[in-house]
Amino acid sequence: MTEYWFNVETHQVEEGPQSDWSKLLGPYETREAAQQALSKVQANNERWDEDEEDE
Repeated sequence: MTEYWFNVETHQVEEGPQSDWSKLLGPYETREAAQQALSKVQANNERWDEDEEDE
């Protein structure tokens, strides 16, 4: 099965890990999921910040 990775430096999706692991988010099952990786990370960060404020 092919895995897709999002490169946070180039903002490109890689088929299979091609770059250093420290620059990648993933793996994801689909190219589309990898393309949405950064927005999911940002949404999670915002949610965690809100949770910390509620404590």
